[in-house]
Amino acid sequence: MTIGRALARAACATVLTSHLLGVNATQAENTIVAITGQRTPNAELVRIDFAQELTSLPKAFATYNPARIALDFPNIGSALGRDPITIAQSLVDSASVVGADQRSRVVIKLRQSANYRLEIAGKTLIVALDPLGGPVPAHTPVVGAKAPSFTPSNMVAESGSIEVASVPPSLGLSPIGDIQFRRGSDGAGRVLVTLPGKQASVDVRQLGSQLVVDFNNVSLPERLRSRLDVTDFGTPIQTITTNQRGGNVQMHIAPQGAWEHIAYQSDTELVLEVRPSSPDSKSTAQKDIFTGEKLSLNFQSIDVRQVLQVLADFTNFNVVASDSVSGTVTLRVHNVPWDQILDIIMRSKGLGMRKSGNVLWIAPKEEIAAKEKLDFESQISHEKIEPLRTQSFQLNYAKATELAPHLMTGALATQAASGRLLSVRGSVIAEPRTNQLFVTDVAAKLDQVAQLIAKVDVPVRQVLIEARIVEAGSDFAKTLGVKLGAMDLSASRGGLGGTPIVGENRLAFGTSYSNALSSSGALTTLDASSNFVNLPAGGIGGFGAATLAVTLFSAASNRVLALELSALESDGRGKVVSSPRVIAYDKTKAIIEQGTEIPYQMATSSGATAVSFRKAVLKLDVVPQITPDGNISLDLDVAKDSVGTLTAWGPLIDTKHIKTQVLVENGGTVVIGGIYTEEQQDADTKVPFFGDLPGLGMLFQNKAKRTKKSETLVFITPKLISELAGSR
Repeated sequence: MTIGRALARAACATVLTSHLLGVNATQAENTIVAITGQRTPNAELVRIDFAQELTSLPKAFATYNPARIALDFPNIGSALGRDPITIAQSLVDSASVVGADQRSRVVIKLRQSANYRLEIAGKTLIVALDPLGGPVPAHTPVVGAKAPSFTPSNMVAESGSIEVASVPPSLGLSPIGDIQFRRGSDGAGRVLVTLPGKQASVDVRQLGSQLVVDFNNVSLPERLRSRLDVTDFGTPIQTITTNQRGGNVQMHIAPQGAWEHIAYQSDTELVLEVRPSSPDSKSTAQKDIFTGEKLSLNFQSIDVRQVLQVLADFTNFNVVASDSVSGTVTLRVHNVPWDQILDIIMRSKGLGMRKSGNVLWIAPKEEIAAKEKLDFESQISHEKIEPLRTQSFQLNYAKATELAPHLMTGALATQAASGRLLSVRGSVIAEPRTNQLFVTDVAAKLDQVAQLIAKVDVPVRQVLIEARIVEAGSDFAKTLGVKLGAMDLSASRGGLGGTPIVGENRLAFGTSYSNALSSSGALTTLDASSNFVNLPAGGIGGFGAATLAVTLFSAASNRVLALELSALESDGRGKVVSSPRVIAYDKTKAIIEQGTEIPYQMATSSGATAVSFRKAVLKLDVVPQITPDGNISLDLDVAKDSVGTLTAWGPLIDTKHIKTQVLVENGGTVVIGGIYTEEQQDADTKVPFFGDLPGLGMLFQNKAKRTKKSETLVFITPKLISELAGSR
């Protein structure tokens, strides 16, 4: 008996004997007056209202299979009836109250495993529930009750779960305390695991012929990492293997024979019980084979024909037994379906059965086979002499020219032994202009053709496939340069003469170093040879760098020092979205493309040149297939080509191409691929030694920095076009 059934039986028994146990609304100091459900944006709530305020939280425990939460209230009675209270939420089904031994137990029946938290709000106990895998909020607002203020000093709450959320990473991995095995009095094997806390996350599932238990965010001590052989205990469990899997612990339990299991958690102990299946537990396959009413028979050497008469009287079927059915049989069966008894008798005596309506014909298998062969030969002989008829079939969706060959070759035939649906005398004519079939054959074959056409001449479902190719990029560039020059102008200005430092005796003057001042004061051009540091900033994106020039001139010595700084920065972002879409029949290839064809020359076998073309297009090539469960399988070929850099041999073609198969739900979107590239470039050009000087080194350097990022993502969204499907 499962824990859920035990709780239900205890509830019924307690209601009938509550007057003997003394737990009722009049004798107890406090009573349960109402149980209601409430839904909030964060969780589902079960409110238990009392006649007086609660002083402490009840003791709680949960079971896995079936999913239940039990709350024990000592010295508290119940003013509710015996019937379960329907709550009907997504997680909670109902609640019932059990009274016994001066206490009341509230059993909350869950639809699925869930986390839970208990909170006291005056005369109300709040049970906050959250689906497995999501934490229950520490504070859930409750309508109609004064919720307490949850701070470290006054928080009064207890939480637990059938399976609870993962332990936060900040808490580390707590170890499992112990793993024990015990044998129950009914031959059941019990695995007891001491968990590190009430909030441990546990998942119990059946995988093939084994039970797998996952403990999330816990560690397994070395002493427990072993394989336990418990075969000698005589329970369905043979071995228990526990291993560490990353940050989780996984336990494999290998039972043997027919078994069933229950699992429940009480405080920090997980109990997993595996017991032999009861005699009433049968496989689904066995129940599907024999579905007749059960009966018991005990016969010694009874004639087979008399047993068939007994079964006919019991089942109200008309049984016709062949004269060849003979012999005796001894039967002793108890509570067995009548059709299984009939199957046993026919197998033991080599008999066969054919059913027509409520008439069963039973005869030896050889006699049935001979009769069917004779009927088939008679049918073929009748077809050879039966008059032929001609019938026209108007096709709505299928093509007559495509369907006609299948009727003759038998590719769609289901009954003809000769490999064709029509008889040897039959013929078919396809008329493509009106899309009709003219079939000539016997009446039986024409009926088969009509049935076949009704199945294949249906509208094919269509799928709208939309692809979105998103290309996003950013480009950042920065460059900084300097020009530095100096000269002696004494000789050119009538001074004492001097030697130029570099170049000719010219003066750079103004906002750029290309301006120079002659001895007469007129502006003239100064070539770059007058610069002993010539590292200007380069242009970016077709734009020249901004410059700032400074000239220092000494009239006494006729010497000039000129400095020019140049800098430029560029920051660009862009996004290109391409969205081809196409509608295609189910299992039919569809192609859509847009772009250009680029000509190029190629050599021919004669040595001459010929012009060929290469496509640079945006293309979507897809073959959709609608699965029976409504999902869509796609065979995809997506390409986006564009004209790139021009070379001496012709332009380059930038290619982005993906080819894959993917399964997507109807209307869903999936990313089938993406490419991310990042290019970084730092260049530092400087004069040796001088460029490394602290501070002054900036006057002898040219710095350039460039960062380029690009990302390409391909999204696919298939949608079923249901308008045609609804008009069938």
